[in-house]
Amino acid sequence: MPNELNYIDGKWTPARSGKTFASHNPANGDLIGVVPLSAREDVGDAVEAAARAFEKWRKYPAPKRAEIIYRAVEILRARKQMLGELLTREMGKVIKEALGDVQEAIDMGMYMAGEGRRLNGLVVPSELPNKWGMAVRDPLGVVGVITPWNFPIAVPSWKIFPALICGNTIVWKPAEDTPVLAIEFVKILQEAGLPPGVMNLVCGYGDAGEALVDHPNVRVITFTGSTATGTKVATKCAQNLKRVSLEMGGKNAIIVLDDADIDLAIEGILWSAFGTSGQRCTACSRVIAHAAIKNNLLDQLAARTAKLKLGDGLAPTTDVGPVINQKAIEKIDAYTQVAKKEGAAIVVGGEPARAGELAKGFFYAPTIFDNVAPTMRVGQEEIFGPALSVLRADSFDHAIAINNQTNYGLSTSVYTLNINRAFEAMRDVTTGLLYVNAGTIGSEVQLPFGGTRGTGNGHREGGGYPVLDTFTEWKTIYVDYSGRLQRAQIDTDELSSRIVQ
Repeated sequence: MPNELNYIDGKWTPARSGKTFASHNPANGDLIGVVPLSAREDVGDAVEAAARAFEKWRKYPAPKRAEIIYRAVEILRARKQMLGELLTREMGKVIKEALGDVQEAIDMGMYMAGEGRRLNGLVVPSELPNKWGMAVRDPLGVVGVITPWNFPIAVPSWKIFPALICGNTIVWKPAEDTPVLAIEFVKILQEAGLPPGVMNLVCGYGDAGEALVDHPNVRVITFTGSTATGTKVATKCAQNLKRVSLEMGGKNAIIVLDDADIDLAIEGILWSAFGTSGQRCTACSRVIAHAAIKNNLLDQLAARTAKLKLGDGLAPTTDVGPVINQKAIEKIDAYTQVAKKEGAAIVVGGEPARAGELAKGFFYAPTIFDNVAPTMRVGQEEIFGPALSVLRADSFDHAIAINNQTNYGLSTSVYTLNINRAFEAMRDVTTGLLYVNAGTIGSEVQLPFGGTRGTGNGHREGGGYPVLDTFTEWKTIYVDYSGRLQRAQIDTDELSSRIVQ
């Protein structure tokens, strides 16, 4: 397979050092591609190109920027199957999920391109006569985009499309586990007509991302990844008064109350806990079950989980694909040992899966822990794999309290047929996302995505106008056409007396 290249200033180029690294299929070890191993100087080249392109791009009319994104969407749509298969081979998720990943990028492009003829500001009355006021959005400049491997086209689309439509230029450092798909995405943006320098791509490891965070000409960093790394990114950005948007970890729960539709709840739990092999920031890693139905729920859930078929995500019979790499296997298994030491019981799974063809890849058996107390590490910390803890709640209020008592606050689900309890959950759950009678995963592009506490820093991703605040600066404009000096609050009393007379 030929080597792929970085994309800097409209040209495909190797790393200055000439060094490369390889991307492999986590299901069987097959080589997917060889890409540049970028260093600080490569990142510097990309940032300089983006900074040069910014002055022209910000003046390019937003509806015309939108036309380029619409063209990119049509190319994405035409290549959806090819991109989905590549995504499965490079990242591992089953093909249906991979195609959904691509579809989310299509949807996000369509939604954000619509902002090209909107990009709403504010027009409000002035307190003085013959004076007019408004607030508009200005682009920030160079945006540093750092994205994860688990949604290697959907999550970048949440960041790249809004940043572009607002008039910013971009340097993107994709995850080192999924660089080939990132290159294909940038090829599509190039084909759609983005001018040179507007979109730049540098492949590499953490030192390339660190260089992007450090660069003084990068005005904003948008990061999705672990809370530990995100905290370091936020600290560096704060030292340089650089805007930063963080979307980090989760310890998401599905609350199943005693009046719930149990069959429906089980379907939601299986999808949320073991879809993408549990490698989602919104994955359900806790089930908080009411004591009256816990045992019945657990028995049925364990039986269904034991039947899930592991394998290559391209195989039509596969339910659960591989995890991303050997480090992931080791981390998940370490938490299994922690669970045992803390007194949790392993109901199903609890070990790597290495039988037959599975030995060629990185597979971990879908795992359920029972007898988990809220204070246990497996009840508090993000595992990021197919591992699910079951906790008991004595009441509705107890379930809500358990849900809220973690350092994360991304997604919660409540299964209940009681409308009053549903609305109480809407009021009392303290996560950024709440689902009623649905799992913890699945977002729509017209609504903001993000969490509270250790999950983020208050910004939102995905759709809806709140994401535009990450990539724009507000500029307030006053026009006084009275022909005389008006001193705002100082002259308001005089104005009032003239009106009364």
